[in-house]
Amino acid sequence: MATLIECIPNVSEGVRTEVVDAIVNAALSAGRGVTLLDRSSDKDHNRSVLTFLGDGPGLVDAMAALVGKATELIDLRQHKGEHPRLGATDVVPFVPVRGATMKECVALAEELGKRVAEANALPVYLYEEAARSEERRNLANVRKGEFEGLAKKMESPSWAPDFGPARPHESAGAVVIGARAFLVAYNINLGTANLAIADRIAKAIRHLSGGYRYAKAMGVALTDRGQVQVSINMTNFEKTPLHRVFETVLSEATRHGVAVVGSEIVGLVPQGALFAAAEHYLRLEAPPEPQVLETKLLEMSLSGRLARSE
Repeated sequence: MATLIECIPNVSEGVRTEVVDAIVNAALSAGRGVTLLDRSSDKDHNRSVLTFLGDGPGLVDAMAALVGKATELIDLRQHKGEHPRLGATDVVPFVPVRGATMKECVALAEELGKRVAEANALPVYLYEEAARSEERRNLANVRKGEFEGLAKKMESPSWAPDFGPARPHESAGAVVIGARAFLVAYNINLGTANLAIADRIAKAIRHLSGGYRYAKAMGVALTDRGQVQVSINMTNFEKTPLHRVFETVLSEATRHGVAVVGSEIVGLVPQGALFAAAEHYLRLEAPPEPQVLETKLLEMSLSGRLARSE
């Protein structure tokens, strides 16, 4: 079985298309066998989420080139955006997809961390399954204070980086690298410009405030739209389903006299997350997966039972 690993670097640029192009091209040129599965940029967040697929060695080469190019082209001293960020390349997670283990992804994170620290004089923090201390497991803890507070934060011995210099890169900050399970980035947009309402709803659903165990959330202003957003990371969609979080946000928004005007998924999502929502809202009496045509065709194709024609 071929080894397949997903890598989802988040870079702190969502406005200048040419910069994101250069970063993506650097990765694809360096990573043998690496494919770009998805690319999503947001101007309000001023951030791009890139999804690559490959094996371990190819992804490490690709991500090393990506971090180098982002360090070259992105200056956080000039960066403004709604999403918290610690670095030009903010976070690089490895996710096992097929034929790979979490332990192998941790080893890849460590290899990449050491490599980009040496090549770019860049401090590197390891997080999630790659974290070397419990305090660094949660990305929010590592990113707290963001780029602007990083120099002060690094004065503490407890925040010495796992690799690289004990001071921020002057324009690129630091990079957080790790290994984790699938994460669904899910945003719900509200029909108001009142950020305080989005903040209150985010507080109601996120785990750190007593909400859902596998939900991280914050309020974000969508200035171009004149709206606000509850921006959510779902770290285990099976134990905390998307539809349950959506219903809670809808209920809280209604309580505040605000409409939910739409939602979006950033990057890729496992089909099981959407099947669960379909099963819930359609009140299906059996799981829908076996009845989905495309799923059945894919299974037949992979097993060699689907005839091919030119």
